[in-house]
Amino acid sequence: MAKTVINIKLDKDLKEEAQRLAKELGLPITTVVSNYLREFVKERRVVFSDHPTPNAKTRKELDAALKDVRRGRNLSPTFKGVGDAIRYLNS
Repeated sequence: MAKTVINIKLDKDLKEEAQRLAKELGLPITTVVSNYLREFVKERRVVFSDHPTPNAKTRKELDAALKDVRRGRNLSPTFKGVGDAIRYLNS
């Protein structure tokens, strides 16, 4: 297979982070980029995804909920069946 060079401009921090991660995985960055381009050609689509990051208010609520769970507070009871759950919801 003949090889060619592709030049792209991107954010310096993104490049460095991608190179660091590729190295951690034992891959050259060329392999990572080639794989993404191969998938792009095969699937004829681009997928953008990111892990959701909660804002400050949501993070505060999540932290409070986790603290309650650790302390065994504000938890729903364990139900033995659907009837138990319905009685609990109707109470």
